[in-house]
Amino acid sequence: MLNQSIQVKGLQKSYQKVQVLSGVDFEVTKGSIFALLGSNGAGKTTIVKILTTLLKADGGSAYVNGFEVGSKDEAVRQSISLTGQFAAVDEILTGRENLIMIAQLRHLKQPRQAADELLKRFGLTDAADRRVATYSGGMRRRLDIAMSLVGKPQLIFLDEPTTGLDPEGRLEVWKTVKELANGGTTVFLTTQYLDEAEQLADRIAILHEGKIIANGTLAELKKLFPPAKVEYVEKQPSLEEIFLAIIGKKEAK
Repeated sequence: MLNQSIQVKGLQKSYQKVQVLSGVDFEVTKGSIFALLGSNGAGKTTIVKILTTLLKADGGSAYVNGFEVGSKDEAVRQSISLTGQFAAVDEILTGRENLIMIAQLRHLKQPRQAADELLKRFGLTDAADRRVATYSGGMRRRLDIAMSLVGKPQLIFLDEPTTGLDPEGRLEVWKTVKELANGGTTVFLTTQYLDEAEQLADRIAILHEGKIIANGTLAELKKLFPPAKVEYVEKQPSLEEIFLAIIGKKEAK
């Protein structure tokens, strides 16, 4: 457990007799980027809600930063941060004011200094005193992630962080996520965009029909996909092809 930020074993959850999670197992290594892939309704957000103490599991166990979810929820919340699918920023305030507000809520001794450091880290210094309503989608998302890092949490959950962003905004977020991991922060990422997982993740897990049906590095997942050859050039499968092939195999059983 010393090297694991998250350990999940046999996680189960049902809604009105419909089983969403039916025995989910996985681990996330400290300082890594872990991507959870799945179709709409696969249960990705349900897993995030359970791990962030927003929802109680029906069965199984989960440990986050060494704390048991369900019995040490306050300790879990103190050690993590969660960014949802849409930026939770106050558009009336400036970028700096948003950050100072969160720093004050977290009872930091020097909220302005903490805000300035994050503005610099996320390339928002020049826009710091503009109202957030004037920010682009990518800038809002960067500010949202910066707000999540106030207080230096060990682990950040990003639930479909690039939903609704244009290609330039997505690239901005990708750069930010890579920098987080390089700085030692563990990143748990859910996404429907397979190229996003391909670009960012150290490990990728595929959630289908309530279970993790594949889990590994991109190179390991590629081994599950038979190589196709065109003339004498081996074609490398994309993550999208691998995902669809794995899902197809599962449904065919």
